[in-house]
Amino acid sequence: MILCADPKAQYISYKEEIDQVIQDVLNGNRYVLGENVEALEENFSSYIGVKHTIGVANGTDAIEISLRSLDIGPGDKVITVAHSAVATVAGIEACGAIPVIVDLEENFYTLNPDLLNQALTNDVKAVVAVHIYGQSSAMNQLLSFCNENNLFLIEDCAQAHGAVYDGKRLGSIGDIGCFSCYPTKNLGAIGDAGLITTNSSSLAKKIRMIREYGWVDRISTIKGRNSRLDELQAAILNVKLKYLDKDNQKRNVIAEKYDSLLSDHMVTPIRRPESNHVFHLYVCRLPNRNQLKKFLEEKNIFPGIHYPVPIHLQPAYHEKIKLASPLKITEQIAHEILSLPMFPELSLENVDYIIETILLFYKDYKC
Repeated sequence: MILCADPKAQYISYKEEIDQVIQDVLNGNRYVLGENVEALEENFSSYIGVKHTIGVANGTDAIEISLRSLDIGPGDKVITVAHSAVATVAGIEACGAIPVIVDLEENFYTLNPDLLNQALTNDVKAVVAVHIYGQSSAMNQLLSFCNENNLFLIEDCAQAHGAVYDGKRLGSIGDIGCFSCYPTKNLGAIGDAGLITTNSSSLAKKIRMIREYGWVDRISTIKGRNSRLDELQAAILNVKLKYLDKDNQKRNVIAEKYDSLLSDHMVTPIRRPESNHVFHLYVCRLPNRNQLKKFLEEKNIFPGIHYPVPIHLQPAYHEKIKLASPLKITEQIAHEILSLPMFPELSLENVDYIIETILLFYKDYKC
């Protein structure tokens, strides 16, 4: 059986080191916000190229806490996309703000900067740019728009750990970067975890307060919450961070193999010229997506769909978010996208089998 993602395989790859750091934590006397969290925050800051990293409980909290640190809340609006994990919109809504949705760039599936003016009103305070599937949004254009209109720019980097845009790591370009370290991510914990990056010392201080009840000397001086990162997850992430670039390169080798043999049959991922792709997901487009998915599953290959229903069409959100314009591209690609298996431990032999099976589908079904 070939899965779309396999976090257990990565644990096995680094099992000896991970088991050792877990045992070290268990033998210690601090299990939340201790020396492993501090080490991870320092190491990740160096890796991304920022002054500050703050560990939080998960990626959704990272977005909510980041917005709250910018004093964004009820009555404010935040521009983003509907083609993302629901966490993006959930984080905006959790701080009381209203998500304003714009359509995508068709080639890259990221926020279309040419549509931003249609979403701009006096109560818009920020843009959340989702770096989908492993490569960057159009950051130069987004930065220009935000600077011209006095808006904050938040990077949702949940799927882009290690990706670079115009010479800078994602998460170091906007005012704040938000990372999920869910187990399937390029930098994944064995449980939930999140990271927030920023170059602003004042924002970092406020984010640290919000993640732990708004405390200063254990006195709540501002309204906060509980979103602390535990020592076990931080220790595991410190191990995996050492290998992130190597693992991302393995993803690229797999992607290049897919590209070379499948591009005649489907729309394979298009790379943004200013950005490198770290292939959290390898997402292709084809009109007969459902037929191919079923065919692959019959052959013990299990692709995914990221994401089958845009957030604005989901029952919990369709009346709570505002559309700045029709979402033609967003709604179209939801019926065409398919995520082929992609993780660093996926063997090239299995990649060959996946490709051969897809080519067999096109031969036999004459699609």
